[in-house]
Amino acid sequence: MTLEHEARVSIDQLLTAAGWHICDASRANIRAARGVAIREFPLKSGHGFADYLLYVDGKAVGVIEAKKEGVTLTGVETQAEKYTKGLPDGLPRWRDPLPFSYQSTGVETRFTNGLDPEPRSRSVFAFHKPELIAEWLQAPAVNTAQQELPSYTPTAETFLGRLQHMPPLKEEGLWPAQIEAIKNLEISLRGNKPRALIQMATGSGKTFTSISFIYRLIKFAGARRILFLVDRGNLADQTLKEFQQYESPYNNFKFSEEYIVQRLQGNTIDTTARVCICTIQRLYSMLRGRELPEDLEDESIEQLGDLFKSPDPIAYNPAIPIETFDIIVTDEAHRSIYNLWAQVLEYFDAHLIGLTATPSKQTFGFFHQNLVMEYNHEMAVADGVNVNYDVYRIRTKISEAGSKVEAGYSIQMQERETRKKRWEQLDDDFTYDPNQLDRDVVAPDQIRTIVRTFRDKLFTEIFPGRTWVPKTLIFAKDDAHAENIVEILREEFGKGNDFAKKITYRTTGAKPKDLINEFRTSPMPRIAVTVDMIATGTDIKSVEIVMFMRAVKSRAFFEQMKGRGVRIINADDLQSVTPDAVAKDHFVIVDAVGVCEQDKTDSRPMEQKPTVSFEKLMQAVAFGNVEDDVLSSLAGRLARMEHRLTPEDDGRIRSLSGGLGVKDLAHQIVESLDPDKYPPEQLASKQARIRAVEPFSNPALRELVYQIKQKNDIVIDHVSADEVLESAFSVDAKDRAKGLVQSFEQFIEQHKDEITALQILYSKPYGQRLSFESVKELAQAIHQPPYLWNESQLWQAYAALEASKVKGTSGRRILTDLVSLVRYAMHQDNELIPFPERVNANFKAWLATQQQNIPSPLKGEGQGGGEISHHPDPFTPEQLKWLEMIRDHIAANLGIAPDDFEYAPFAQQGGLGKVYQLFGERLNSIIEQLNESLAA
Repeated sequence: MTLEHEARVSIDQLLTAAGWHICDASRANIRAARGVAIREFPLKSGHGFADYLLYVDGKAVGVIEAKKEGVTLTGVETQAEKYTKGLPDGLPRWRDPLPFSYQSTGVETRFTNGLDPEPRSRSVFAFHKPELIAEWLQAPAVNTAQQELPSYTPTAETFLGRLQHMPPLKEEGLWPAQIEAIKNLEISLRGNKPRALIQMATGSGKTFTSISFIYRLIKFAGARRILFLVDRGNLADQTLKEFQQYESPYNNFKFSEEYIVQRLQGNTIDTTARVCICTIQRLYSMLRGRELPEDLEDESIEQLGDLFKSPDPIAYNPAIPIETFDIIVTDEAHRSIYNLWAQVLEYFDAHLIGLTATPSKQTFGFFHQNLVMEYNHEMAVADGVNVNYDVYRIRTKISEAGSKVEAGYSIQMQERETRKKRWEQLDDDFTYDPNQLDRDVVAPDQIRTIVRTFRDKLFTEIFPGRTWVPKTLIFAKDDAHAENIVEILREEFGKGNDFAKKITYRTTGAKPKDLINEFRTSPMPRIAVTVDMIATGTDIKSVEIVMFMRAVKSRAFFEQMKGRGVRIINADDLQSVTPDAVAKDHFVIVDAVGVCEQDKTDSRPMEQKPTVSFEKLMQAVAFGNVEDDVLSSLAGRLARMEHRLTPEDDGRIRSLSGGLGVKDLAHQIVESLDPDKYPPEQLASKQARIRAVEPFSNPALRELVYQIKQKNDIVIDHVSADEVLESAFSVDAKDRAKGLVQSFEQFIEQHKDEITALQILYSKPYGQRLSFESVKELAQAIHQPPYLWNESQLWQAYAALEASKVKGTSGRRILTDLVSLVRYAMHQDNELIPFPERVNANFKAWLATQQQNIPSPLKGEGQGGGEISHHPDPFTPEQLKWLEMIRDHIAANLGIAPDDFEYAPFAQQGGLGKVYQLFGERLNSIIEQLNESLAA
């Protein structure tokens, strides 16, 4: 068989799989099927023979030029184009020249759509189905000027053509960065660029941006179906909710009211759905024709992908043709483009749009360096879209250097699986280093010292003045470590089960996604401890502390984990879960392991199989990996388990594996690898391997075998006492606070002659009384770019630098606190005191003067009586209540006028009439005195 003939055999197989009927020219029947491919079709004189002439619904539509494997196909395009113009006269055709041409070696295929505005060939995985080509040919071409909304109609025959005539973007409700991202993406798509990357900081609205452009691509460009790929099941659920909540700016319909959105949880794509939300693991399994074990939908795709040395190439799947999607949006693209997963993205004939906050060099390369939007964390902070962070470092002796337990002491041993404990006396010294902590060795006092330090510093240094623990996310090394942290947190804070909860894949009773939602929306729990389940993508805006008790080597992963704290949240929503929070203007990273000080790389977490855990090996075979080294490693580890099994363990394994023990499981895996029985290159070998590991598709069996394998001991060191070496904000955090204070004081100096409030505050004594309007003018100046400051930020910055001089670090900051900030910044005051506290102090001083100056008869008739003390009270309790309301009004508004008594809270107590009744003719004098004295 010649190389070209081999290519044609492969092409025939691809055409047949896509639904084409193949026949020779001598036996042609153009109506034998909807799509017919005729081999060696003679064209008119001077045009030669078409290797394949394609007919759809009895009319010619295009050609295929076949070449032997290895031929570069762009050089064949001219030949194929010539064939599209050579159809003999009189034969039925859809149009002339024929609109579609393919060039193929059976391994590589390129396709040109002549209906596009500027036809350009592109690489495709296989051939399109005849039904799609018929749909393209029958799409109506309409007047391109018809763009009235909302009844706008797509204006061209192809998706690319319709992209050229999109209506203007409605910008209401979008941030500037989102507007720029959508516009730049549409420019890229109009230019027929096959891949585009959108880099937007975590929390800056990537998903909302995506839904906005997806809606436009469906409504105005006629996209048939769009795939939104995520890498974890809980992210798919979260994305579905965002689609359901999205409201069209063009007609006010909810997205899911106008178009069907499918959250794919089985193996069937809804053909009526315009958006399909799916995990990349599930789609990979679907293309391979396999069911996905449910537990693998929330596994790390980086680790799953790394378990394949050279993954089997995906073959064409007729149930999911290459044209299933026009657009693929892949979320967290930095994780979903590596060897195994790239096949999924490249299978479809679709434009690829990547979303990421943390691209690597490989991400840029995969998306052809076409970065249509770059919006990093620093930009998002400057725009008020993200909040910045400070680092609070906790260093302890054992965390830094490990410990030694001397011979003669007793240590506790714990079985990993059963968690049974026993005591053993040491015959020799037992030494361990920090890397062994919480994996091979647990030092309870090390965890306790960190937690206790966190507790003691939380309300004095980290979030001074708070009484509610801010929503805190703690990253642990593994499930057992998380368990220990939760136990010690509850104990040290003196709280119950609802205070701190573990959210990992091994959490039972409640589904992890329900626990995540509870953490997001309810006051309890205050602290969630996880390993990596909430590390990426999960939106929990109320988190104000991200605490690291595990190291992270991957730069991208670390940035994603940090990103759990950057999201902004309005004050009301924050206070609904954290009642004493004022506003979220920053978050704090509590670093207990030096993670912020370690160098990071772009490499993925797992690089070589020798380090692959037993659990991951079982997941790999469940996911379809039947490579030699994976199966041999799994068989070897199973074989080593046999001598440690109890009869009870053996029975439990057999009940879940169809009667097979670990020896049987290992034996049939080894047998499937026998090259004499199953030659590696034969299909029977592959099928034998799949059969051998089929029992591991059962998650319950994998979990049981893993637990039994873990029956080695963990050392619990109750002897070593830890001590704190350091607990303080990092130098960077203090530097940021110092920079903010310096910038604020420079602003005051630069604008003291321009802004009315600063003019007044700079004059001593004040030439006029400060008004609320003038302070509001000052606030607007500092709230706007490029400053984007608020009263809480400035207050906390001063507190970080001069804690002893700053009062009221808890509680809500109000606009008039800006007066206190300016006075302190100008060094007019020695302490930074909340403005209401200053007003209250002045109020008490004023009351004291009234005791001396106002005679007792001022009370009037019927307004109290009884014995008069040595210092007579000048006001009745009711008068004093009204004076206190006046005091509070001045604290918030810098003054009071008679008209103010017609509004809350005075109106509810009787308003202007009541206050005149109480104070009579002295009311105007008292108001004037209070305005002058209290706000001074």
